Amino acid sequence: MDTNLAVLIDGDNIPSAYVKEMMEEIAKYGNPTIKRIYGDWTNPKLAKWKNLLLENAITPIQQYAYTTGKNATDSAMIIDAMDILYSNKVSGFCIVSSDSDFTRLATRLREAGMNVIGIGEKKTPNPFIVACDRFIYIEILKNQTEESSSEASDRKKGKKDDVDKITAKEIKLIASTISDVADDDGWAFLGDVGSLLQKKQPNFDSRNYGFQKLTPLIKSIKNFEIDQRENTKGRFKLIYVRNK
Repeated sequence: MDTNLAVLIDGDNIPSAYVKEMMEEIAKYGNPTIKRIYGDWTNPKLAKWKNLLLENAITPIQQYAYTTGKNATDSAMIIDAMDILYSNKVSGFCIVSSDSDFTRLATRLREAGMNVIGIGEKKTPNPFIVACDRFIYIEILKNQTEESSSEASDRKKGKKDDVDKITAKEIKLIASTISDVADDDGWAFLGDVGSLLQKKQPNFDSRNYGFQKLTPLIKSIKNFEIDQRENTKGRFKLIYVRNK
């Protein structure tokens, strides 16, 4: 059974170019039954959203900027989120913003037992990222779109400007996580490793480093070894990993 999600988008703070990819990503985690975007729709800067909202069935919520320098959109989103929370119609929220003002909201929703997914740009402050159960960078979705639509010649040029290099910090995080869930022989089920990595670091995603899945990311790092085992309950092999 799908988890019902409320998707709340900060229209003032998120680029419109990849809204379709964002909605496809959100659908992986549940059924977006409530989809709202907040902004001052009298502002010409938001005009580019119009057709995208119709194509993706997102409801625009008008919020006038009452005072210069104050973000009324944030307040409207927070009030609506609490109304939705107490309506008991959803079991999770997706907050689409790069604004740290939503840190307390994400924390409050998780306190109420909600699953909270954040989506924003890499400039998003860390407090908001760690307040979510999972945080996904828009740049990942951008890279996926560019790769699927580009020709081979474009790929050869290495057009992945937003792909991060795996560093000693991430390798240490993976190694310690493997140790945390490993058996007496040091082997850990990769699914358990992935789940714990997400809890430790909500923005950990193999796509940040140019890999679609965790398995090829692990294989690319010489510090780890992988073992594929037969699965008596299914056709896919079970993948285990351990520190060398």
